[in-house]
Amino acid sequence: MAMRWRLLAAGWLAALQFAVPSAAQLASPVDPRAGQGGVAESRAAEQIAVPPVDLPPIAPVVLDGEAPQPAQDRGGNDIRQKSPVAALPRPSEFETYVSTLVGKPLRRFGTELLLPSARDFTAPPTTAIPPDYRINPGDELLIGITGSVQASGLRLVVDSEGRIFVPRVGAIAVGGVRYGDLHNLIERQVSRQYRGFNLEVAIGRQHGITVYVTGFAARPGSYTASSLSTLVNAVLAAGGPAAGGSFRSIQLRRAGQLVSDFDLYDLLLKGDKRGDAVLQNGDVIYIAPAGEEVAVIGSVNREAIFELAPDETLTDAILYAGGVNTVADNSRLMVLNGMGGDEPGWREVTAGEAGTRKARRGDVVRVLSHVGIARPLRQQPVLVTVSGEVSRPGQYYVQPGTRMADVLAEAGGLTAEAFPYASVITRESVKHQQRLSYDRAIDDVELLLAAQPVTSVNRAQLAQPGNLALINSIVDQLRRREPDGRLVFDLPVDAASLPGDLILENNDVVHIPARPVTVGVFGAVPSPASFAYRDGSTVEGFLKSAGGVQKIGDKSEIFVVRANGTVLAGGKRALRAPALPGDLVYVPIDADRGEFWARLRDITGTLFGGLIGAASIKSITE
Repeated sequence: MAMRWRLLAAGWLAALQFAVPSAAQLASPVDPRAGQGGVAESRAAEQIAVPPVDLPPIAPVVLDGEAPQPAQDRGGNDIRQKSPVAALPRPSEFETYVSTLVGKPLRRFGTELLLPSARDFTAPPTTAIPPDYRINPGDELLIGITGSVQASGLRLVVDSEGRIFVPRVGAIAVGGVRYGDLHNLIERQVSRQYRGFNLEVAIGRQHGITVYVTGFAARPGSYTASSLSTLVNAVLAAGGPAAGGSFRSIQLRRAGQLVSDFDLYDLLLKGDKRGDAVLQNGDVIYIAPAGEEVAVIGSVNREAIFELAPDETLTDAILYAGGVNTVADNSRLMVLNGMGGDEPGWREVTAGEAGTRKARRGDVVRVLSHVGIARPLRQQPVLVTVSGEVSRPGQYYVQPGTRMADVLAEAGGLTAEAFPYASVITRESVKHQQRLSYDRAIDDVELLLAAQPVTSVNRAQLAQPGNLALINSIVDQLRRREPDGRLVFDLPVDAASLPGDLILENNDVVHIPARPVTVGVFGAVPSPASFAYRDGSTVEGFLKSAGGVQKIGDKSEIFVVRANGTVLAGGKRALRAPALPGDLVYVPIDADRGEFWARLRDITGTLFGGLIGAASIKSITE
């Protein structure tokens, strides 16, 4: 009775302050931010008017934003001053083990929620109040009444018993009412007193609620949060799951009953937020201990440590990792279990077995990659470039295992001017092997030349700065040379075609030149030049055309590079050989002028002689 008399007294006091509204007040619209409501028409003769109030902007409340009361933990400290992402949970023992195994940090999937970017998971300032929101004590309601009744700009706070007091209407119990039902509830109460009015109802500000985060949380305790906060917001405010906490079982309990058992993987992997319930005052959030964990590494879209549900398989673990990536070998994978058992070390598992084999605690699953694996020759797609003296030069995409004769036939065959003996065929795999062999040879040259001042009897002379600089210059020049990957075939000079049985590889380049008409003579000769080819002439004959060998030339080291890439050496033997179209005759300078230079000549001669040898040709044609 005492409470009833206090409410009536308050209503009479408010009635004494009411006045007949002015025209401006009658035309004044309700604050548009106050929400929208329905219309109940009647013919009430009495009108209520209240002085207009300038409403400040309605400030939505978020977990770590500005709230009616400072967000506090159980010690009375403002949790907004303690960033929930200040520090990540310490790696678990399994995380440390796997990181050491793979040689890079590997964390549990979901840990990125606890990084600074996880602030984006809090309720944004523009969050609309959902219809299912329950009115709490301390919430402020904005009520506007127009029409036959004037009461604009009412700000009413829900008291501790869940009620608001509307002047000349009385107390209305709104605590626990859905926001979607709030308008109809208040409209029914006002319609008991008045007719012909329009009602608008909105929530101006939510009062903070207290929730409790327990279990395996990084910072368990009680937290004051916005009334719109959800389970995920509160978990992030508590620092997320600890090293031993689960990302897959976050339980929300209300009045002793389980409301939701939320799996964060549903949110992160599927975008499913249905289990992320809105919190109410007094809710308890329990983070369960982590379940069985496995690591997925290698050619997957997301390497991480994943927590598995009971009876999930190796394939499920790979799906959690986003599946295999573009370069993965999806036919098999490797599994290691460092927890012991009857399968020590890495074990190969086929794709079919992975779908039925249950993942075990501590498994490390590696998805293998196709990158860097040479495929069998007859499984490679082949793109061949054919140029020179063919009827239809161009690039040809052919099936694996295609022969040279088939590609030349597709290119229309050779022209009448073609000179197959001088054809140039380059191959990427040969170029790569030449590069490796060449680099190894250069390292040997550098070591031998650098050791000369130590091993020679002429140490003082060879250790001169000028000699050392010359060694470095020679090595640098050698390193700048690039192998061309040419295949050398010892074909007859009058060959009518290329080796027809040669199996082509991807990116092979075949060039068939026209028949050369010159023979070149260069080096230590008086008149180096290219001379018109004379049928029946010898190499010596063309050398005489260039003026013979100069005094600084070395007759014993004269060599001839044939148009097919082979080398004819041996001095006098080379001079007596018949000249062929496209020959290059070279007379080197006599370098046999001391121990150092002789050794340099021997080393470089061996190096370059090996590069143009026919060993690779033999292995290719066999």
